[in-house]
Amino acid sequence: MKRLLLATALLAAPMLAQAADAPKIDPAKLAAHIKVLSSDDFEGRGPATAGETKTVAYVVEQMKAVGLEPGGDLQNDGTRAWTQDVPLAMFDIDGPVSAHVMVGGQHMMLAQGEQVAIRAAMTNIDKVSIKDAPIVFAGYGVKAPERNWDDFKGMDLKGKLLVVLINDPDFETGSGDFGGKAMTYYGRWTYKFEEAARQGAAGLLIVHETAPASYGWATVKNSNTNTMFDIVRKEPAKSHPALEGWIQRDVAVNLFKAAGLDFETLKKQAQSRDFKPVELKGATFSADYKVKHQTIISKNIVGKVTGAKRPDETIFFTGHWDHLGVGAPDAKGDKIYNGAVDNATGIAAMLEMGRLAASGPKPERSMVFLAVTAEEKGLLGSEYYAANPLYPLAKTVGVLNTDALDPSAPARDFTISGNAKLTLLDDLIAKGKAVGRTYTPDPATEAGYFYRSDHFPFAKRGVPAISFGSGEDLVEGGVAAGKAASDAYRINAYHQPADEWNDSWRLDGMTADIALVYSVGIDLANATRWPAWGEGSEFKAVRDATAAQRK
Repeated sequence: MKRLLLATALLAAPMLAQAADAPKIDPAKLAAHIKVLSSDDFEGRGPATAGETKTVAYVVEQMKAVGLEPGGDLQNDGTRAWTQDVPLAMFDIDGPVSAHVMVGGQHMMLAQGEQVAIRAAMTNIDKVSIKDAPIVFAGYGVKAPERNWDDFKGMDLKGKLLVVLINDPDFETGSGDFGGKAMTYYGRWTYKFEEAARQGAAGLLIVHETAPASYGWATVKNSNTNTMFDIVRKEPAKSHPALEGWIQRDVAVNLFKAAGLDFETLKKQAQSRDFKPVELKGATFSADYKVKHQTIISKNIVGKVTGAKRPDETIFFTGHWDHLGVGAPDAKGDKIYNGAVDNATGIAAMLEMGRLAASGPKPERSMVFLAVTAEEKGLLGSEYYAANPLYPLAKTVGVLNTDALDPSAPARDFTISGNAKLTLLDDLIAKGKAVGRTYTPDPATEAGYFYRSDHFPFAKRGVPAISFGSGEDLVEGGVAAGKAASDAYRINAYHQPADEWNDSWRLDGMTADIALVYSVGIDLANATRWPAWGEGSEFKAVRDATAAQRK
């Protein structure tokens, strides 16, 4: 989860109450892991780079050092490796991007990274060449039969360039067919690209607006103009149009105006199920750029403590080891996207929890520590694992994901990504209450965080899964200070080179977070109960279908 608090140095503050038997997390070990993983030597931990090689070697070394067993791919001799091979398709734009619009006799160049952020094509083609494609505004780009919603209304969109809005039609109004402010999967950019492919469009540009996207243009630019990865697909064009990208809001507004249309008026119309796609009369889009593509093998890293009584039942602790690698320089010329908070903190947390699990009495169930690759490329490592599980998903008790914990300040509360209802959350709330911490529901469900962390590929296959989030009600400064720090991180550091180690971090808040997560995990590891999804959850039915395997 990316709602992080990067507060400046705080004065010493009294810690919240801690249970006498609370897990003893070592802040010095956490600091050492974060510093190493986010150092310039690790080059931003990009998959398929020297940074990956160093990261995998370091995490495996640390798993060995704390006493975990290898839990990865089965080898010929029946033993397990420390890693799971993850085949990924890798795509890079080769050379400059030429993109422009002709409208009303006016020629508008679109500068890559500044006015548009165009991704390397992920359809195994060597070149994208689009000439004079008609431009169509397709609202939110949603086709949801169960909601009687169709932004396309049967229009033939083959060969056309679609422009759509980010998030759901309910985002502006707070109520409607999509459940209000909380984002559904239809609001995610991943869905919009997939639907454009199903519609046969030549390409899709998503209009960037900071509030509905939940991040600024710098995040869009940095995440979309570098190397792209995908799982290996037999027919990638069924999942991706040839051109995928984003367009700055002001550029889109000017484009619509030049075509005699008002952006805000059309945006309001798009919030109704009666909306019909609108062609920008006299406007065409052209683009040319080359693409390099290859298949590489990345690595998920897997450590394990085998259960003493029910070893085939597993509790998972997950986090992603990757970040954005080396990319476009910031204003200071820094090109290394270190990813200290996102997600060296989560991997440091996992290693500490692994140390506790390996050094304590054998749990009854097995505990698996899974550090996944390519989260920043679309949850690809966790998606691959969930599609190719090393341990049966039906007997995976639950998943506790740590993604971007707050290393700077303790909070009175905690949260999770999204608003899912499940008994795993009930367990977390009860553990929090025992140490004086309260649960705050995700205050930004409109940002779609539930779909943006590595618990999601497990959840959609029915496994009870949550992604833990540090709280915003700081011990010093309360909610106002927490929200200010969260906003500052998102604007100034998230997916930027500024996400670096900070000597002012105290780590006492992070240690409290980890102790809370681990307490839930170790309790489940020594229990016989199975967490379940709440009534009405979209994941309940698929979980219930495997109930017989858990008797």
